[in-house]
Amino acid sequence: MLVLASASPRRAELLRNAEIKFRVHVAEIPEARRAGESPRRFAMRLASEKAAKVAALEPDHALVLAADTIVVVGTRVLGKPRDTGEAKRMLRLLAGRQHQVITGVCLRGIDSEGQSFADTRLESTEVRVESLTDQEIEDYVASGEPLDKAGAYAIQGRASRWISGIRGDYPNVVGLPVALVCRMLREHGCLAQAQWSVASASSKRRLRSVPHR
Repeated sequence: MLVLASASPRRAELLRNAEIKFRVHVAEIPEARRAGESPRRFAMRLASEKAAKVAALEPDHALVLAADTIVVVGTRVLGKPRDTGEAKRMLRLLAGRQHQVITGVCLRGIDSEGQSFADTRLESTEVRVESLTDQEIEDYVASGEPLDKAGAYAIQGRASRWISGIRGDYPNVVGLPVALVCRMLREHGCLAQAQWSVASASSKRRLRSVPHR
């Protein structure tokens, strides 16, 4: 089973939708960008450090997945807003422009040949946001949706009404490039241990289809 080094409900949902079995183990690390560090290096370093910290707290041979998503506008890196004021500033910066959503992904574990590995990669997606009025920004921030999202917006939520273009991996913008994760698992011979069996997956689907009473 995969160990997800993230508390993000979006990443958890993406893995469940892909029928990847996992449990969560979150370890906090400082997320300050170093002087002169490029956005891509920054995202990859944070993912690597998160995976290493969780792996050190897990039993030997644990398969650990960590990710870090940032939004990049020009040379500026946008993480999660600290408050509503910062969320509004981020949205004003994004409005009417194209930006990149970059996710660093790190997978650590033991491969199919019994060798330990730490594989860190990156996915980048281009997104364009339409122009926003001050009132639209005020209303959106008041909804609370932007406050725990990199770049202060959720492409799968209310903000979808303002997304006029996307080039690349959509799940990456939600928070995790699932195709890249599965490719990494496959290349290291770990996909089978991270997937539900066909029987288990079918059983889970039947359980999800039962209406709540």
